[in-house]
Amino acid sequence: MTIDHAAQARPADQTGSDPFGRHFEVAVAGGALNVACAGRAPDDSEAVVLAVHGVTASHMTWRTVARQLAARPGACLVAPDLRGRGRSATLPGPYGLATHMDDLTAVLDHVGVQRAVLVGHSMGAHLVARLSAEQPERAAGLVLLDGGLPCPAPVHESDAEPEDADLTPGRTETPCASADDYLADWRAHPAFKDAWDDDVDAYARYDMAHDGRAACCVVRDEAVMADSFDLLFDGVTSKAITRVRTPTRLLRAPRGPLDDDCPVIPREYLDEFAAGHPHLDVEHVPGTNHYTIVLGNSPGPARVATAIETAIQAAERSHAD
Repeated sequence: MTIDHAAQARPADQTGSDPFGRHFEVAVAGGALNVACAGRAPDDSEAVVLAVHGVTASHMTWRTVARQLAARPGACLVAPDLRGRGRSATLPGPYGLATHMDDLTAVLDHVGVQRAVLVGHSMGAHLVARLSAEQPERAAGLVLLDGGLPCPAPVHESDAEPEDADLTPGRTETPCASADDYLADWRAHPAFKDAWDDDVDAYARYDMAHDGRAACCVVRDEAVMADSFDLLFDGVTSKAITRVRTPTRLLRAPRGPLDDDCPVIPREYLDEFAAGHPHLDVEHVPGTNHYTIVLGNSPGPARVATAIETAIQAAERSHAD
């Protein structure tokens, strides 16, 4: 059975714990991009943060970080659902990373922000690095979360697997028999076994489509495939960090997507890369894996919020000078 991708994604819980107080749409090619906003309104804020999620995720990736960041007066976090994901799932192609560049630029233009702190997780790290490289005047600072570096070894199309490979549950066209089964798959995933909380639960529910008979994810496979292919073979996005001159902080998780000893970014490779790129400041975040560095009950979200705060402060000092 195939679930209609036009089915409305389930909303996040509307309790006081939801940090995203506003949602709006941004006109892009083919329709409208859904964008969530936490903290102050963009036109009433002292600092705007554009946060970009990974290849199969949604703006709900930033739920825990947004709450951590809310303590900062005057900050605004703007988080889109990328084309083909979340409530932007019905947007048509063409998909691919160049289209995301146009969409993200449209978001910044829509909120009337010339410069923002750019933050990205996994594939989103590559996107904000490319945005910073190609439009440096829009980047007040850059924070990369377990992503954004060139592939550490040559790959061949026949055996390539992108760094943001889909290793989360419930992310295939094969539906689950029920919403409970869909959520049970998430709970069983090793990345979340020790980090499950209300934010992970809300994240999983948000992009679940349910037609009364079966449940599956609204994320479009064709969007994921196009983005993954571009990341490996477009020759532009994966190497964008080498063209960035914006001060950059990279936070690395020591454990991989399966909470295993295969991190997305090998430490030896990162050390070698950072030695040749002095604008890159590296932070290792113990007790996190590829997903919990940004979402759920772990040390990750607080460290990410602190890194964003540091980037905001550095941008303010630079602007004052």
